[in-house]
Parts: sequence; structure tokens; C-alpha cells
Amino acid sequence: MEKKHKKNKEYTKAPHLVLIGFMGSGKTSIGKSLSYKLRRAFYDTDKMIEESEGKTISEIFASKGEGYFRELETNVLREIRDDRIPRIYSLGGGTPVLLQNQPLIKMCGTVVYLRISAEEVYERLKGDTTRPLLQCDDPLAKIKKLIALRSPAYERCADIIIDTGNVSKDSVIGDVLDRLRELGWDISTDDKEERSDEDSGDKRSQS
Repeated sequence: MEKKHKKNKEYTKAPHLVLIGFMGSGKTSIGKSLSYKLRRAFYDTDKMIEESEGKTISEIFASKGEGYFRELETNVLREIRDDRIPRIYSLGGGTPVLLQNQPLIKMCGTVVYLRISAEEVYERLKGDTTRPLLQCDDPLAKIKKLIALRSPAYERCADIIIDTGNVSKDSVIGDVLDRLRELGWDISTDDKEERSDEDSGDKRSQS
């Protein structure tokens, strides 16, 4: 009994905000803005892996394969779960798909799924050669297929679901903050006051 108690204590839910969603859904952009709003450091797990391996994601896929990359993602999730300093993490688009990753993601903190349509992803990413999974003859068809496969996993992991297609970034950020408040987060940021200060600053600079 004592051993079980220690294990449960060790793996209590971490205090992070975790952003998930398909590539192009705005995880990095939204995450950086929330970092300012919530006064927390922001980390992109793809960037963490690239720095650790000394290679880009494309290079890792090409040299060691997708399976190796997915193992690296799982290892990063364990690091996030065990990190007790509140931060914001953006996960790679395929990270929640592996069944072994889903309970890990839930243990990492409050999970926000940034949902987007295949058409919107295509418009945002067409011409982007840094996405290994989209280097094919029909990227839109590939995006539709991947979103259909991944959406159930995203929804299983999510505490909050926010639609990001055809919506301004400020609106998405406001929705995320509102939903976090509903979940009991103590968010002291006064958006109206900040906007008022920015407007005043703009006026002063023009005068």
C-alpha cells in the first residue's frame, strides 16, 4: 500500500498548459502569446527534439525514420510530466496519436486542442517544404486523411477544444483564457486594461 501511495504522489497531474492540434493550427503562435498573458515560459517540443538531436525534424525523419522520432516525442512527454515548474508546451501534431502517449499527455497538465479544418491547413502551409508528411503529390488529400485519423486522439486528450480556422488570433487567445477561468485557473491578466494602456501609448507616440 505504501509503495502504491508513493507512485500516485509522484505522478500527480503536472501544472502545465499543453497545446495540441494538427500542424498549422497555430500552436506556436498562440503559445507564445499565451506565454506573455500567463507569464509562463513557452516551449515547442519539436524544437526541443531538434536541439537535443542536433538535426531538423526533416533530417531526423530522413536519417532515422518516423518510428525513432515518435520515440523521442514520448521521451519528451515524460520530461514534461515530471517538470513541476508551470510552463506552456506545444506538442507535435502526431504526438497524441500513439496510445501510449495519451495518458502521458493528460498527466502533463491542462490540454487545449486547437481545432482546424483541412482546407485552412492547406492554405496556411502550401509551399512549406519543412513538413515531411506533406511532401507528396496531393497535400490537401493527405491533410484530410491525417486529420480524420488524428482528430479522435486529439479529442480524447483534450480538456478544452477551441476552433482556430477563420478566427483572429486575439479571439482564439481570449477563448482559451475564458475556458481556463471556467476550469478554475487564477488568471490575473486584465486584457481590457492592457489594450487601454497600448492605445494610450499609441496616442502618445503619435502626438
